[in-house]
Amino acid sequence: MIRPRIDAVAVVVPVRNEERLLARTLTALTAAVDVAEAARLRCEVRIVLDACTDASGEIAARFAFPLVECSAVRVGAARRRGVAAALDALDDVDDARIWIANTDADSRVPSRWLTRQRAVAEVADVYTGTVRPDFDELPALQQRHWLSTHAPGRKNANVHGANLGLRAQTYLDAGGFAELGEHEDVDLVARCRARGAVILGDDSAEVITSGRYVGRTPGGYADFLRRQASQLSDGAPGEAVRSVGSSG
Repeated sequence: MIRPRIDAVAVVVPVRNEERLLARTLTALTAAVDVAEAARLRCEVRIVLDACTDASGEIAARFAFPLVECSAVRVGAARRRGVAAALDALDDVDDARIWIANTDADSRVPSRWLTRQRAVAEVADVYTGTVRPDFDELPALQQRHWLSTHAPGRKNANVHGANLGLRAQTYLDAGGFAELGEHEDVDLVARCRARGAVILGDDSAEVITSGRYVGRTPGGYADFLRRQASQLSDGAPGEAVRSVGSSG
């Protein structure tokens, strides 16, 4: 199957009180956008401030990305709002030639994040990229466990909103992000899969995400890391610990 070439990318970052990590997130994203635009990939970035009560808005305003305000306090609603705003700005581009790239406000994307996803779009409709917790925030035991269970070049079956991309036509056909408080990423990919979308998951554009144990949603990646750390400290076998993180 020959897929249309991607000419533009809509990039969405939902933000809910991330003043501690947001600057480094947007600095990394700026570098990725610069690489993409140098490769003639048009980028429309939307930073969605979701009922922030800290300095996130002031920090985001220092960067050259348009801001979107919402008060949903639900990451699915924030992502949906950001995608809609970015696609509106790309209304002169066919949906089949737009890619939607998603990350989180506590995460740092690699500089080739967007150009790699454009390459993936040649063979797949959805990209589920890996994430790596920031080792500076993890105890040595958990760092060693992560390295021992994550071989370079691995395929990825998990879904992480911090490293998720898909063709705009695929997104729209599946109904977009549901306005959920968590697992909106897993829900969307499941609906895409049910419609026959081709999904590729690997570590070729791995994103570094926060290694914190208390996150913005009860069942997100922070919860997985916290439970993993507890099992490791209790001497749980590695296979049991790995089974905790079926999705992020």
